[in-house]
Amino acid sequence: MRAVGDKPTKRLANPLLPDRFQQPDLFICDIFDAAPKSDMAGMEHPVFSISKKPDHQTRRYENNDNFIEITPSAKGMATVFDRDILIFCISQLIAALNDGKEVSKTVSFKIIDYLVATGKPVGGSAYIRAEDALERLRGTSIKTNIVTGSERQWQVFGLVDSAKTIRRNSDGALQDVQVTLSDWVFNAIQAKEVLTISRDYFRLKKPLERRMYEIARKHCGKSAEWRIGLEKLHLKCGSHSSAKEFKRLVTNIISDSAEHGHFPDYIPSLEGNIVVFRSKGTVPVPMVEVFEGRLDPEAYHDARTAAPGWDVRMIEREWRAWCGKEEIEPKHPAKHFVKFCQSWFEKRGKP
Repeated sequence: MRAVGDKPTKRLANPLLPDRFQQPDLFICDIFDAAPKSDMAGMEHPVFSISKKPDHQTRRYENNDNFIEITPSAKGMATVFDRDILIFCISQLIAALNDGKEVSKTVSFKIIDYLVATGKPVGGSAYIRAEDALERLRGTSIKTNIVTGSERQWQVFGLVDSAKTIRRNSDGALQDVQVTLSDWVFNAIQAKEVLTISRDYFRLKKPLERRMYEIARKHCGKSAEWRIGLEKLHLKCGSHSSAKEFKRLVTNIISDSAEHGHFPDYIPSLEGNIVVFRSKGTVPVPMVEVFEGRLDPEAYHDARTAAPGWDVRMIEREWRAWCGKEEIEPKHPAKHFVKFCQSWFEKRGKP
C-alpha cells in the first residue's frame, strides 16, 4: 500500500523487451518405429512430379467437381522423392496422435533420422539433397478445392509453409531442421486421412513405380483387385509422356514386377489397355474393421436433411463400414457422416 501523503507511483510496463524470436508450438520427431503413412489426398491426385529432370510445367487435374493446380518454383516442382520428407513428418505425427500426445504443424527433426527412416544413404550429398527437397516443397504452390479434414482450401499455398536450419555441422551440412507443414497437410493428419504404406515403397527406384503404388494403395486397399484404364492412370500419375511412351513405361514396370516380385503389396498386370492391381494380401489390416465413433442425435437430423427420403441408419452402417475399409478415423465424425450422406444423395437421388 502507498503511505498517506506519498505521490502516486506510476506502474512500470513489462521490464522485458518483447520476445521477437518466440519458439512456435513445436513437435520433436523422435519416434523411431513409426509406421510409414501417407496422406490420402496426395496419393489420390498428381501433386508431385515423376520426372527425373527439373519439372517446370504447371499442371491442372480435374475429377468431377474437384480440381487441383500445381505450379512449380524456379527450382522445379516437388518430386515423389521429395515427398519422403512429408511422409516422414506425417508418420511421426500420426504415431504421436495414436499415443495421445499433442502435436503441432511445426516439426523439428534430425536429417540423419529422416534418412534412416526412408532408407536413404547417409553420405554428405544426402544432406544437400534434403535441403534441395525442402526448397522445392516450399516453392511448389497448390490451388485446389479438395477437402482435407473437412477444411476446403481455396487459396494458393505451399506443401510446407516454411523450413529453416536449426543446426549445421562444421562443414556446413544440414543437421537439424524445423519444418512448418501447410494447413492442407496438417488438416489431413488431424483428421487421420492417411494410409499405412509399405516400407519397400522407399526402395522403389523409378518415380512412376512409386506413383503407381500410391494409386493402387489408395484405390485397391485390401480388396482382391482393382482395375484402371491406361488413359485414366496416365492422368492420375501426372505423366508428361505420350500415351504410347507411357504404356511402354508401365509395361516395363509390370515386366520387372513379374520377374522380381518387388512391387509392394500388389501384383500389377496389363490386360489390353486396362492395368490390374491384384493384392498380395500384405496390406496391414486396421485394428477396427468398422468405425465405432459416437454420433450425437443432431447428426441424424442433419443427415436426414442431407439425404431426404433415405434411411439414415442404413447409410450410417455403410459409412461406418467404408471408414473401416478405407482406414479412416474422422476427427469430427458428425460432420464427416453428414458429408457422406450428401454424397450418397448426390449420387443416387431420392429412393
